[in-house]
Amino acid sequence: MRLTILLVLVARRWRTILDEKLRPTGQSSARMEALSAILNSPDRSAQVEIAKRLRIEGPTLTRMIDTLEKDGLVTRMPDPADRRSKLLKLTQEGEETLHDIFNLADTYRARLLDGVPAEDKAAVSRFLTGLLDRLDTGLPGDDA
Repeated sequence: MRLTILLVLVARRWRTILDEKLRPTGQSSARMEALSAILNSPDRSAQVEIAKRLRIEGPTLTRMIDTLEKDGLVTRMPDPADRRSKLLKLTQEGEETLHDIFNLADTYRARLLDGVPAEDKAAVSRFLTGLLDRLDTGLPGDDA
């Protein structure tokens, strides 16, 4: 149990620090995650697919996208294949904003990881990726 608690504490603390640093810019780690998911998805991805990618509920993403759209960072277009669905794309301002957020986050990430051997970072990355894959595919015994 200690490992999962440590994972939660590290993630929560990192998110808190990042949010503190982003606050003066009007951005947040949640906005960064949404913008990044849209940018790194196939061109004009459906809103429901972005919600799945972020592992959040549709209504939660809808509220976030409403704000991002109002701020001029995202455009929402009807899906020609499904009138009920909306397709998302970053605006030029959205891409520039995300670039600025990444630059700020990279500065603090570099400070956090300064002195950590590359092989340790690679091992932790592999381990966390494996855990995420296991969680995404379902834990053994979940189908029972």
